[in-house]
Amino acid sequence: MAHSAPTLHILCGKIASGKSTLAAELAKTPGTVLLSEDRWLALLFKDVMSSVADYVHYSEKLRNAIGPHTVALLKAGVSVVLDFPANTLASRQWMMSLIHASGAAHCLHYLPVADEECKARLRRRNAAGNHDFAASDAQFEAITRYFVEPGAEEGFHILRHDIHNHVTRL
Repeated sequence: MAHSAPTLHILCGKIASGKSTLAAELAKTPGTVLLSEDRWLALLFKDVMSSVADYVHYSEKLRNAIGPHTVALLKAGVSVVLDFPANTLASRQWMMSLIHASGAAHCLHYLPVADEECKARLRRRNAAGNHDFAASDAQFEAITRYFVEPGAEEGFHILRHDIHNHVTRL
């Protein structure tokens, strides 16, 4: 039985663009583990996170812990779906450092969904109450203003997933 090279899957898209849904699908591949920022933050810090500043603080702590673990998994031959938002240059630089440290293959999955569609999805998700965090429209706006679309010059292998699940390699 052929064994494929371990791959780091990273996800870029605004809040409620479908990153976690895609991450769950990708994680169904044999030999793949899902690491979800929202899940870990909820388990470790939900009771002390009440602002975007808190999120930034605790997310950085989590990245410091999960980074070496991610590299170790990849070096051990396990593929990783890193469901952490690759939405800023800084976050993608951190993820690229994991790729370099592990020597693993990678794929950046980009979900370019319009703001109004993301907000509509967010409202439905909040109403359903089945997500670890409920973000308001104001929080969506505050976080989205830092969003930077990924570019080829960053060195990632990018797959663009449109709203109709069509995939294009960039």
